[in-house]
Amino acid sequence: MMTQKVSFLGLGVMGYPMAGHLARCGYDVTVYNRTASKAEAWAKEHKGRAAPTPAEAVAEAEIIFACLGDDDDVRAVFDQSEGGIKKGAVLVDHTTASPSLARELHKQFSVKEIGFVDAPVSGGQAGAENGKLSVMCGGDEKHVEAAREAMESFSARIVHIGPSGHGQLCKAVNQICIAGLVQGLSEGVHFAEKTGLDIDKVLEAISGGAAQSWQMENRAKTMAEDEFDFGFAVDWMRKDLRIALNEGRNSGARLPVTALVDQFYADVQAMGGGRWDTSSLVRRLTKSN
Repeated sequence: MMTQKVSFLGLGVMGYPMAGHLARCGYDVTVYNRTASKAEAWAKEHKGRAAPTPAEAVAEAEIIFACLGDDDDVRAVFDQSEGGIKKGAVLVDHTTASPSLARELHKQFSVKEIGFVDAPVSGGQAGAENGKLSVMCGGDEKHVEAAREAMESFSARIVHIGPSGHGQLCKAVNQICIAGLVQGLSEGVHFAEKTGLDIDKVLEAISGGAAQSWQMENRAKTMAEDEFDFGFAVDWMRKDLRIALNEGRNSGARLPVTALVDQFYADVQAMGGGRWDTSSLVRRLTKSN
């Protein structure tokens, strides 16, 4: 199994280390990236192969992984690679994209006897680098299981949520929860500063109680220190929230806090913070005084 041929399409801050974990686990990895120099650097570092086109990258692969930007990127890369994918292969898309696209691609590839799994991830750049991502999968169980061992090379948790599109819907839930949490944490940090509290002592006091969260543990201090260079950018969060809000409208789900926080992130973009990480939400409060 460890000599299984796989390909990885997209070597951004998530894809680059994810593909690296596959190579370190012994998989025969071929990569493609729109900026060819990045694929060549990856291939040199991990003793893999860099392909000049998506079609060449996937030609011999039994499992094809992708981690791209948005729906348009996914369509463009898969359109270029579709003719090269062999029958019986499984395509696992780790991009956070729309559930409708996942269902569309599942149907499109099923006709050609190619498995398709929508499998967005959570855990950020640190999770990708440490091989501790959480993967939420939509699609046929047999295809999830066919790719599970390979996914375990960069994951701490892999859950088959349900049929095609359900992985993306689960990721929307993830982003809805994060949005409200980061806003609450921003207000808490801002309140502590304005009332003259020692932020380190505050965090020591409350981080073991009901207010504790991953965001508090990993971002509260850096928020207080005005540091916002930790990987997942505001621009990408707004893309994810747009997907969640669209699905909310389609399903009749009410998401008032999510809609409000989305507009707060728009304010951060207007401040020039589109590439700051999502904890920069606190900047709206600290810079408005």
